[in-house]
Amino acid sequence: MSDQPLKDTLYDMTVASVERTSLPDREVMLVRIAALAAVDAPPASYLMNLAVAKDLGLTLEDVQGVLVAIAPVTGGPKVVAATGAILKAIGYAISVMEEEAEAAEA
Repeated sequence: MSDQPLKDTLYDMTVASVERTSLPDREVMLVRIAALAAVDAPPASYLMNLAVAKDLGLTLEDVQGVLVAIAPVTGGPKVVAATGAILKAIGYAISVMEEEAEAAEA
């Protein structure tokens, strides 16, 4: 049994979505990132999706490209909010990795 059932469930849902669509994996994740920005998703949502996107080879430049592409439709404030949420998610991920590395060294 996992000690993070919610995280695992959301990750599994994301993977299932990628596996069940007719779009190539890369395009699915680009669309998901655009949708997250459009709905003002919190950092945790980006964290979950960016983990899968990274596994599929997407880069931060790809994410930036999505935000630039959707800016005329969603508006500047949504893109700026999405950027902030993404930065918070990345910061959290880095913090967790650093803590894990320190624990492994101890």
